[in-house]
Amino acid sequence: MRARFFLALAALMLASPAWAQPAFVPLQQRVDPTKLADIGLSTAQLDALNRLLQDTEAAHQQNVPDVARAGVPSAADASPRPAPMHIGLDEGPIKARATGTIAGWEPGTLFTLDNGQQWQVLKGRMTLRHAVQDPQIEVVPGIAGRWFLQVDPDLPKARVFRVR
Repeated sequence: MRARFFLALAALMLASPAWAQPAFVPLQQRVDPTKLADIGLSTAQLDALNRLLQDTEAAHQQNVPDVARAGVPSAADASPRPAPMHIGLDEGPIKARATGTIAGWEPGTLFTLDNGQQWQVLKGRMTLRHAVQDPQIEVVPGIAGRWFLQVDPDLPKARVFRVR
């Protein structure tokens, strides 16, 4: 008798995917009120943002396949871009010019880019043979949110983190 009950309950849950979908939770309930107040959004702005988030989540839920057809691929389920193989590698490199003269780097060295970003060296040490003025650099993503700054493709990269 119990087995039939649990079997019927499981069938009912599979037939009704709406049970598995969580209801939308407004930002006011998701974020600490003091942090939300620090941002300084008006009530109208918060309402507009909540509507946007709710619409986005609803659209995402419509694209999620039902449990009943989870093993059956369809054209609608195909994404235009494949999922990243490693976390963090789905972001592209940042190409810019470093401002000032660079003779090398060590942990703590701060690089300011012409796009306004600032990157600080976390690991790595290098002294260049010749100092370079405003070099073209590339900040490339690594696995699990790590970033590496490359001044020259033939030189070792410095592990960096974004300050600003």
